[in-house]
Amino acid sequence: MNGQPTPSDGGDEARPVPDAATDFEGHDQPDDVAPPHRNAPQPDPACLYGLIGEVAHAGSDGTETNAFAIAANFMAYLSCAVGRSVYLPIGNTRHHARLFCLHIGRSGRGRKGDAVSLVLRIDQMLRAINESYAPQIHRGGLSSREGLAALMHDGYRQGRHDVPAIEDKRLWVVESEFANVLHQGRRDGNTLSAALRDCWDGVDLKPATKSNRLYASHPHVCLSGAISPSELTGLMNARELTNGFANRFLMIWAERTRMLPFPKETPLATVERLARETLEVLTFVRADRHDDRDHLRMELSPQAQWRYAQLYRGELNDDLGDGTVGALLERRAPMLLRLAMLLALTDLQTRIDAPHIDAAMGWIRHATASVRHVFVSAAEDAKLAQVLELSNRVLTFLRERGQATRSQISADCFRGKVPKTMIDASLEHLLAATPPKINVQWAERSDGAPGAPRRVYRLASA
Repeated sequence: MNGQPTPSDGGDEARPVPDAATDFEGHDQPDDVAPPHRNAPQPDPACLYGLIGEVAHAGSDGTETNAFAIAANFMAYLSCAVGRSVYLPIGNTRHHARLFCLHIGRSGRGRKGDAVSLVLRIDQMLRAINESYAPQIHRGGLSSREGLAALMHDGYRQGRHDVPAIEDKRLWVVESEFANVLHQGRRDGNTLSAALRDCWDGVDLKPATKSNRLYASHPHVCLSGAISPSELTGLMNARELTNGFANRFLMIWAERTRMLPFPKETPLATVERLARETLEVLTFVRADRHDDRDHLRMELSPQAQWRYAQLYRGELNDDLGDGTVGALLERRAPMLLRLAMLLALTDLQTRIDAPHIDAAMGWIRHATASVRHVFVSAAEDAKLAQVLELSNRVLTFLRERGQATRSQISADCFRGKVPKTMIDASLEHLLAATPPKINVQWAERSDGAPGAPRRVYRLASA
């Protein structure tokens, strides 16, 4: 009968297949909690402010995707979509709400691709409603300054033909494999990282060579990147740390918090509602008028000024101690202002209030904790791995030798090439194991020379 299951000959009714969200007794099952990474930073829920929080909760509801990763990608997208029409003057600098966000998470656990999916659906819906408000999106990867400029060029001549300029300079770059950007930066003569620095600053992209005529004025480029911690620490070189490239990114650690074999799709009605709320923000700033730059001035309320001044004199300029961490977080102050601008715009106002400063500071604190987690914890993990490797070599050496003094281990096991501190750490690791893997005994010097007794190490089982 069309291949459909039928009741058995005994007359029993076909039993329904249990729903994925219930067990075989018909009871609701709690979501499986995904174990977090050791000492993983926990962001402040205050980061999920207003419309940004709505998008984050909608995308994480019934899925494994981290709400804060969704929020970061949506902020990058929205900061691009609002364009250069809105500005905040600080001294002689005009800040635009322009963000580079970098999502860090382990492969298979970060759900880095899923974190951008809902944002792309909102963009598609926005285009269906009114395409003029939606920015350009580039997902093909970046390779050079020229390639970046070509995406928003001012026009050029090709043979006998004039190629018209791209009027809309808003460009959201989605780099799902941000390691590609770091690889490109390592190539001799490649100026991609310098071009991205200029884009974050809003500086015109001028030709790198006389033979190249591609020019892009008033760029408004925002970027969403994703990378694993091992790729980031392995590929980020000293030049990128010191030349200001890395510290232009809001780096956040985000991994799945649940394990769901059958995640739910965000309802179409929800996507449309979020797209229309996004459109309200873009209409408020007149984002469809691509030539109108710096026409909407933002300001800080007295309370926001007081709160920002407190943070600026304290936490935003605290000495972070570690050279790498400090270099990666040098731009906390301007980053906070850009975030606060964006949060205020989601309230359809040009005045930044204290709650906007506080929510933005939540993101800065999460970025600070994320950088510490990735770069400081990674160094600790690397040291631990080295200690484990040296400990195994000591065990092998003692199995062959039977026993050895500290100086014999240094000279005969490690050929005098391992620092004393690392040898001591490996011996301490073996002594502190449960149960201990080695024992230490004191022995008188066989040559009768004066001095303290020697320490002799043996396998615990010996």
